[in-house]
Amino acid sequence: MPTRVPDAEFQDRLAAVRDRIAETGADAGVWFGATSIEYLTGFDHIQTERPVVLAVTDDRVEITVPRLEVERVEANSRIDAVHHYFDYPGGEPVETAAEMLSGLGVESVATDTDGAPGVMGYEGPALSAFVDVETQNWIDRMRWAKSDVEVELVRESARWGNLAHRYLADFTEVGEHPATVSQRASMEASRAMLDTLGDEYVPRTRGDGPAMAGFITGEQTALPHGHTANRRLQEGDVLVTGASANVDGYHSELERTMFLGEPTDEQAHYFELMLEAQTVAIDALGPGVELSYVDEQVWDFFEEQGVTDLAQHHVGHNIGLGAHEPPYIDRGWTDHCEEREGREERDAEMEPGHIYTIEPGIYTDEYGYRHSDTIAITEDGVDWLTYFPRDLKSNVISVE
Repeated sequence: MPTRVPDAEFQDRLAAVRDRIAETGADAGVWFGATSIEYLTGFDHIQTERPVVLAVTDDRVEITVPRLEVERVEANSRIDAVHHYFDYPGGEPVETAAEMLSGLGVESVATDTDGAPGVMGYEGPALSAFVDVETQNWIDRMRWAKSDVEVELVRESARWGNLAHRYLADFTEVGEHPATVSQRASMEASRAMLDTLGDEYVPRTRGDGPAMAGFITGEQTALPHGHTANRRLQEGDVLVTGASANVDGYHSELERTMFLGEPTDEQAHYFELMLEAQTVAIDALGPGVELSYVDEQVWDFFEEQGVTDLAQHHVGHNIGLGAHEPPYIDRGWTDHCEEREGREERDAEMEPGHIYTIEPGIYTDEYGYRHSDTIAITEDGVDWLTYFPRDLKSNVISVE
């Protein structure tokens, strides 16, 4: 099982964008987005008020970074030269990047944005003040369909996320605090992951572990993005869990609705409705299927059951280097594609290499009910990457 993106994959990505640069007639491609820079070169960084600027020409890859990133990026063999400014606002990030482009003989660029994004208070000049600019979103579109290696990295994430989730279920008891149960499960799964992978694990975390699991409880579950409540676990609690792992920047998503003790008849009813909705969505997946169709199938099921008022979001989203990536399994996706310049008919459809979270939810005034599984689209169907049991019996935690 791979634990890192091989160098050949980065070379293929760079070759693909060089082809796009040649098609536009620009002298270079430029990227400010942290995920795009990581995707092309493997250099990962936290996007802050200190811009990082990547430039790709037909024969060079150069980068502008703040001083504090120099040593980290110099070790990257895919980058031919590193330019830096001291910091922001004392330094001049875009001006330094413009000097880098000038040294490359670049007068026109195809860039993901006209200057660095305003993150954490950054306010700087547009790139178009220095060179001719044409915007592009090539990397965003390339990331929709994952390569075989990327699928395997997400599968490896799901493997360790599953272990973290198992620990979470095992450690959950009446009287425990959700935060400390989550920390314990994440720590034990991370320990096992690091001990097993050893030097094969690519360091991608700062302080926390590579595997993680947690949950929200009680009334917070009625909020799709609820918080971990500051209350001890009680018999009868409904839990909505989440687990994943970081494998060279790639993530999966595993969520389950669980019960601490036997659920009431009403809770079991809503659980089964949610489970059936997820099954409807999964059964509709496949290559060439319109994304809007899948969400429509779930909505039709909710209408038949008279619970559309309990739905608060679409079926799911693509996942990979980002926790949420397009395309989205949403009833409006086809219209969205038709309204966007440059989109093709196939952009409205699932294709092999897409990896989706499938997570239709039901939310009453008291509790929420949601499973999420990570599923890859293949040439002839689907490939389940997450595998924690979905049925009611397997998601009831006994109370001694």
